[in-house]
Amino acid sequence: MVATLFNAAGSAPLVLICEHASNFIPADYGALGLTPDDLTRHIAWDPGALPVAKAMAVELDAPLVFATVSRLVIDLNRAPTDFDAMPEISETSVIPGNIGLSEAEKDLRVKTYYKPFHDAVDRLIAQKSGLRAHVSVHSFTPVYKGGSRPWHVGLITGSDNSLARSMLQNLKQDKGLVAELNVPYSPSDRVYHTLDRHNPSNSVKTAMIELRNDLIASEQDQSAWGLRLAHSLRAALRL
Repeated sequence: MVATLFNAAGSAPLVLICEHASNFIPADYGALGLTPDDLTRHIAWDPGALPVAKAMAVELDAPLVFATVSRLVIDLNRAPTDFDAMPEISETSVIPGNIGLSEAEKDLRVKTYYKPFHDAVDRLIAQKSGLRAHVSVHSFTPVYKGGSRPWHVGLITGSDNSLARSMLQNLKQDKGLVAELNVPYSPSDRVYHTLDRHNPSNSVKTAMIELRNDLIASEQDQSAWGLRLAHSLRAALRL
């Protein structure tokens, strides 16, 4: 299974999504030529994002759908035709197993991983009555290509920024928190693919959470951030 459901029967009127939950690479790909240490890095997944998303799902009683394959096989939060959907280079690391992929191999990965994942998201959304929001959960590195990132959390937003703004307002009641909209990415970086794909008519509110991964390295911190974000989302949606 490319997609796994957690708390599928959750009653909250929202769907949580975690596209970069896993660093698993199927054996047929030979780890794409990478070392075990490489696969623990952010190039392969979003460390800490899944436990945070699960903590949010429990606190909110919300359903969560998450991926079970590394974004290096295919990035489920990119259009399959994007140049970095099956990256030859991620950050500054060459991905040997992705060099010179044939169109047939690209199509196979889309059919095997991308389509089943997004079909699962569609099914979950279709099953929810009174749906009001889709929220995706991610993490980011404190240093990217030599540049320091000071933010603790970023809220990425599409054309309707009301949900993200309301969440941000709640989070910034903590004066020590460094939090902003559209950092360290924005939709222009093509990171809003999943949320746009599953909300083509803007019928529900959307937001993408980006947490700095050094802040969620322990189970205790993952749980604490899950609760904090759940509370901000509950306040924003007035649940």
